[in-house]
Amino acid sequence: MDNQAKIEALLFIAGDEGITLGDLANLTGLLKPAVHGILGQLAEKYAQDNHCALKLLVSADTYRLATKGELAPVVKDYFETPLTVPLTPALLEVLAIVAYRQPITRLEIDDLRGVQSSGSIQKLVMQGLVETRGRLNVPGRPFRYGTTTAFLDYFGLAELSELPPLSEPAAEIIDSEQFAQALALRRQKLEGEN
Repeated sequence: MDNQAKIEALLFIAGDEGITLGDLANLTGLLKPAVHGILGQLAEKYAQDNHCALKLLVSADTYRLATKGELAPVVKDYFETPLTVPLTPALLEVLAIVAYRQPITRLEIDDLRGVQSSGSIQKLVMQGLVETRGRLNVPGRPFRYGTTTAFLDYFGLAELSELPPLSEPAAEIIDSEQFAQALALRRQKLEGEN
């Protein structure tokens, strides 16, 4: 596998948290100067390709992928899609994990799901169902996420203790389908009362 592809994959999976030059070197087995050179090539590639939506951002020693500024309107539209559009299974899965395990970092959510979750988290934040709850005091200081009062209102809950019980209290995997069905029933009941 091409080293540039490896680094690009690691940047993608790191999401909004980004990844340090040292971690990229450790994970690829390359020396830091070689990784730095490849990062420069990627930045140039993204800048020169008008058909590419990405750019490479660097802050101190941390690198992350972002969309180019001129795409801000379409990205904003995506994240501001109103809640009249049903929550997708991926959004419900992330929402269930956040609801039951809050405060939780994106990396912890990714670990539970086995896939990258930054897009789902961003959409839930933009829809007002999830918010940041400070940062974890570890290297990289990742954001911690929790549900909002809008989450409670949307599903007709007075407090988090009213969440449907998990099938297994210590379950590592939260059944998002069960979670969605239980909350949908609560929402229908709430709408029926109005």
